[in-house]
Amino acid sequence: MLPAPDEGPGPVGRELVIDVGPVAHGGHCVARSQGRVLFVRHALPGERVRVRVTEGGDGDRFWRADAVEVLQASPDRVEEPCPWAKPGLCGGCDWQHATPPAQRALKAAVVREQMARLAGLDVPVEVEVVDGPGVDAAAGLSWRTRVQYAVGQGGRAGLRAHRSSRVVAIDWCRIAHPRVREVAVPTAARWPGASGVEVVAAAAGEDRLVLLEPADRARRVRVPSLPAQASVGVHGAEGLQRVRGRTWTAEDVDLPGGRRTFRVTGSGFWQVHPGAARALVAAALEAAAPAPGERALDLYAGAGLFAAALAQAVGAGGRVAAVESDQRAVADARRNLRDLEQVRILPGRVDRVLAGSALAQELGGPGADVVVLDPPRTGAKREVVARVAALAPRAVAYVACDPAALARDTATFAEHGYVLDGLRAFDLFPQTHHVECVARLVPAG
Repeated sequence: MLPAPDEGPGPVGRELVIDVGPVAHGGHCVARSQGRVLFVRHALPGERVRVRVTEGGDGDRFWRADAVEVLQASPDRVEEPCPWAKPGLCGGCDWQHATPPAQRALKAAVVREQMARLAGLDVPVEVEVVDGPGVDAAAGLSWRTRVQYAVGQGGRAGLRAHRSSRVVAIDWCRIAHPRVREVAVPTAARWPGASGVEVVAAAAGEDRLVLLEPADRARRVRVPSLPAQASVGVHGAEGLQRVRGRTWTAEDVDLPGGRRTFRVTGSGFWQVHPGAARALVAAALEAAAPAPGERALDLYAGAGLFAAALAQAVGAGGRVAAVESDQRAVADARRNLRDLEQVRILPGRVDRVLAGSALAQELGGPGADVVVLDPPRTGAKREVVARVAALAPRAVAYVACDPAALARDTATFAEHGYVLDGLRAFDLFPQTHHVECVARLVPAG
C-alpha cells in the first residue's frame, strides 16, 4: 500500500473503507460514502476496499479515489501483470487487476448502460476478443503498436500518471507490441530537449518509426542511438521533419476484396491493435452490406481504409466518396486509393462537405445507398447525424470508440427516423476501459 500523504484541510489524502458498486464509463467503479459519490479506480464491483481520495473538495458532489487496500476481493481479481499499473503510478491501464473475461464483461456492462441511459435502448452486448500478429490475446498483452511516451526530468522517458502531467519512470510497457518494445525508449537512452517520444510499428511488416516532440519546436533535439532499427522524425516548427528513413509506415491489411497496403504518415490516425483494421472492416461491411453498383460514403475517412473496402464491394460500376479534413490524411488517402477510379476524395470538415454541393456531384446525384461513419471520440453530433439521415441511406455502419458518443448519436438518429438494428463490440484495447463498437442503423419500419 502506498504511504499516506499528509492530509490537508480538504478531503484529498483522506482514507475511507467502502463497498464498491457497479462499473461506470471511464475505467472506475461507483461507490458512496456518507451520501457522496466516489469514482474509484483499481477496484471491482462487489469488493470492500480501503480508498484514498485523490481529487475533490468538501463542497463537491463527487470525489475521485484509488483503492489502496483490498479487504474483500472479487473472484475476478488477479495480480496486475505490470508493476506500474497500481495507484499513483502509470495511468494508462484501468483493468489490469481483473481477468481478461471480467474486463470484457465490465466493458459490455458500460456499453449497455450508456445505450440504456442515453438512447433508451436495451441492447445485448458481448465484447469480442480480437487476435493479431504478435498479440497475446488470451492475456490481453503485447497489442499496442503505437505508444506515446512522455519525457520527464533528466530526459528520461516514461508514462504519465492518471489525470496528471507527472511522468512515471517504467522499465517497459506490458501492453506495447513486441516491435515497439524493441526500441526500448524508457531504458535505452535519455531524450534531452524532447517533451515526448512516440514509437509506431506497422501491424504487419518491418516498418517502425520514432517521432520526437521537442520541448521547444524552435530548437533541435538530439536523437540518441537506439537498440533497434527505425526511421526517425521530429515535429518541428515547419511540421514533421525527416531525420532518417521515412516519415510514414506501410500498413498491410487483408480486406475481403484482397490485400492492400496503406501509407500512414507520422502520428496519423490508424488503429493501434494489429487485428483492428481487419475486424472493423469486416464488421462495417457486414452492417452496411454494400452491393455492386451502389453509392457509398465514407465519413472521417482518414487514410482511406473503409473507402478501399467499400470500393471493392461496389465495384467499378459504383461510386465512393471519402470525406476527411486532416491534410496529411488526405494526402495519404490520395496515394492509397489512387488505383480505385470509383473513389473520390473530398477534403474538408464532414459537416461542411455534407452541407455543400460537391458530394452530390461526386456521387452522381443526391443521397447515398450506404454510409460508413467513423467519427472522433466526441462522436458525429447532431448536425452531421441530421445530414447523414437526409441522404436517406438504406444502412449506416457507425464505428465508435466511445459508447457514450455512440448512444447520444443513436438517439439523434432515432429523431430522424433511423433505428439501431445491431451492435457488435470489440476488445481492441485490453487492460484499458476503451471499447470499439460497430452499430448498424436503418430506416424505421
